[in-house]
Amino acid sequence: MKKKIFVFADGGARGNPGPAAIGVVVKDEEGRVLTQFGKSIGETTNNVAEYKAVIEALNWIVSSIKYQVLSINFFLDSKLIVNQLNGYYKIKNGNLRNLIIEVRKLEQGVGGNISYRLIPRGKNRPADFLVNQALDTKKF
Repeated sequence: MKKKIFVFADGGARGNPGPAAIGVVVKDEEGRVLTQFGKSIGETTNNVAEYKAVIEALNWIVSSIKYQVLSINFFLDSKLIVNQLNGYYKIKNGNLRNLIIEVRKLEQGVGGNISYRLIPRGKNRPADFLVNQALDTKKF
């Protein structure tokens, strides 16, 4: 049986660029948390951190999910990243272009339909909390 996966992902930097971190919460279709993690990713921009959160989520799915995936629904609070991933905005920045290439390669390894949806920041609190927790506990 194929299943749906829901991913809440966020990235942030204090300063832009500055110390940055990601937060990811992955749930199954029953709403059970399959994994959640936050981690520091060094000095970078908010946009790079947002992409890194998507990449880390996809890496986790590829390495950890042992059943067929019907769909993966990403929920992000960055309008720029959602619109770039959906092909609505051009990617002018070379660093971001390289990151979206990495995303596309990982998408091929997952199977199933993948969607990227914009949600209000308030609906992404668990992922945002993990970003801030990682930033607060990491010494830069």
